[in-house]
Parts: sequence; C-alpha cells; structure tokens
Amino acid sequence: MSCPCSHEVERMAYVAKGAKHGPAPIPEEGKWVESKQLGDISGFTHGVGWCAPQQGACKLTLNVKEGVIKEALVETIGCSGMTHSAAMAAEILPGKTILEALNSDLVCDAINTAMRELFLQIAYGRSQSAFSEGGLIVGAGLEDLGKGLRSQIGTMYGTEPKGVRYLEMAEGYITKMALDKNSEVIGYEYVSLGKMMEAIRKGVDPKEALEKNTGTYGRFDEADRIIDPREQ
Repeated sequence: MSCPCSHEVERMAYVAKGAKHGPAPIPEEGKWVESKQLGDISGFTHGVGWCAPQQGACKLTLNVKEGVIKEALVETIGCSGMTHSAAMAAEILPGKTILEALNSDLVCDAINTAMRELFLQIAYGRSQSAFSEGGLIVGAGLEDLGKGLRSQIGTMYGTEPKGVRYLEMAEGYITKMALDKNSEVIGYEYVSLGKMMEAIRKGVDPKEALEKNTGTYGRFDEADRIIDPREQ
C-alpha cells in the first residue's frame, strides 16, 4: 500500500534496496524465529512491575503461544487494593494477544508495568522457555506456587533497638524464633499454611493439620530462648 508523500519526496529519484535486512532471529521454544507479526511470538516468562508511588509490586507470569496469552499468574504484594486488581487482571489477560494486553487497563499500575516488562522480554526472545523445545504447557505457571498453590512470600521486620523479626519465609508462616545465649537467631519454627489448608480441605482435623505441617529450621532445639516474633 502506497503512502502519501510530501511534494519534496515526490520529486525524489527512486533508489532500490540492496541487501535484504530482515529481523534478527530470536530464540523461541527451542527454535530460532524471525518474528514479523504477533503470531510469530511464543514464550513463557516472568517479570516484576511497580506502581508510581512504589508502595506495591506485581510479579506476572505469562505463557504465550503464537502471540496469544494462554496462561497468566498474577501475584501482588504491599498494597491491599492490588489484590482485587490482580483478580481482574487474571480474568482480563488470557485470550488476549500480547499487544492487546500491553494496551489494556490491567487496573493497577504495578500490573501494567509488569506487562510492559514481559512484553519486552517475550518480543526480544528473552523468555524463560527460549531454549525449551516446544515450550511449556499451559499449567506450568502453577508450578511456581508449589504445594498448596500459595505464593512464595518473605516478610521480615527489623529495628535498631530490638533487632530482627522473621514473619514469613518460603517454608511458611513463622511462629517462633530460636535465640542463643547471645540473643542471636539460630533457627525458627514455621507452619506451611498452603499444606495445612490443603489437609483441612480434605477433611483432616484442623489441630492435626496444624501439627503435621509445623516444622523447624536451623538449630531450633538448641535455643537458649524462644520468642514469638509478633508478640515479643
């Protein structure tokens, strides 16, 4: 399709292209692709976005097949409103092309920013599945969550006068901290909330489920003193 030109351009002599300058091939799911349109792009990847006041963040995981988002995992932290935004974004994203998604209002700035970062990764062939032949099946995003389908969360708090408090780790919700005779942390007790709730949903008594999914890390049994990080 010809495009309108200015009078100056109309008067110019035609000069033919020489060498063919096609797009550089990018790695996609075990093959090299010269992407010329959205349907050429596939990939599975993760990215992080943040809102303007930087009071919260979003980790977004997308599984894209032939330009269309087939799977989306939206995880947020730091802002209560973002959780509701994530619920809407997880409904909005699947079925959209990555260009549609880039230009959709995903309700929260942090989620929109994460989408922008992922678009760049996928369009440039920097996806997690770049060298995985055939890519990853829909459902691969849930594997990030592990047993109980719960996000990996780390929550720590510290002050100069009173020191550190462990509140939540990958293992779970921290219930106790073990200190040695110098009041240094040597271990902790935790509850795997995802596993505990899964057991309760299957009919296990809550008290039994709590006991079975409580564990310790480090030299917890050698503690000189045990404290509750939320109360002491």
